[in-house]
Amino acid sequence: MEKIEATSLAKINFALEVKELRSDGYHELATLFQTISLGDRLVFRPDREGKVSLVGDMEEIAWDESNLIYRAALALKETAGVKQGVAIEVKKIIPPGRGLGGGSSNAAVTLMVLNRLWGLNWPARQLIRLGSSLGADVAFFFYGGLCSGVGRGEKLAPLPNLLSGWFVIVIPDFALSTRQVFQQFDALPLSLTSRDKESKIIQFLKKQDRSLFRQFTNDLELAAFEIYPQLADIKQEMARSGAGLSMMTGSGSAIYGFFDDQPQAKKAAERMKARYNYKVVLAETVGRERYEEMLRTGA
Repeated sequence: MEKIEATSLAKINFALEVKELRSDGYHELATLFQTISLGDRLVFRPDREGKVSLVGDMEEIAWDESNLIYRAALALKETAGVKQGVAIEVKKIIPPGRGLGGGSSNAAVTLMVLNRLWGLNWPARQLIRLGSSLGADVAFFFYGGLCSGVGRGEKLAPLPNLLSGWFVIVIPDFALSTRQVFQQFDALPLSLTSRDKESKIIQFLKKQDRSLFRQFTNDLELAAFEIYPQLADIKQEMARSGAGLSMMTGSGSAIYGFFDDQPQAKKAAERMKARYNYKVVLAETVGRERYEEMLRTGA
């Protein structure tokens, strides 16, 4: 096999509830993940000398042994006892530190592609176990579509495509540190979080009523807004543009608006571009069937 090309999609969080602090130092989380049509392009070529190498085109990312793609490839190679190597080239679109899950997606796609390229035929559960050891969000990208997640986000339940639509995503030119955001979150009064409130995610899962998405929240927003107050302004402007839901994704810094149709989303995107000197992208939900087909075909 000469090479395999693959698209590695981003995600947004439709909701993110942060609960009690666990004994391992992490918070118990509840979230709803969704794959979207914003993606990186990865090319994998066999290396006959058995080396793992990685290059990419985004300057703010370290393309060395600390990169999650490299770590995923090396972990699979060593765990499976593979003698073959791989040269990986990345055309990067999803910026890091914005809550879009690009690194986790890249790692999952790397494991799935190398499983084929190296002829390992590992079952999905074995790849997921290895992926989860690299990062909490990696497991989601073996499923795609809409999923609920609990624990650190790695305990997943695939859901039907209940929330299809379009996103306008404002991507600030600064990243946010997940560690810093959680530290800021821990300093917030309990009354400002959903730690002691009924879960909107559970209500949605019980009723599977699309209209309930308007009640979703991201508990990390207030913490992130303390660090970068301009994010609150972007969220408010997105709501004024007609978004059915306006929210920060993950631990930020990207803010999205969710719209029922593309024309409405395009109009809002133009409004956000005129107001902010940040990158604004338009994307749509990618359901599980389409996601799986993209993984199979490399489209």
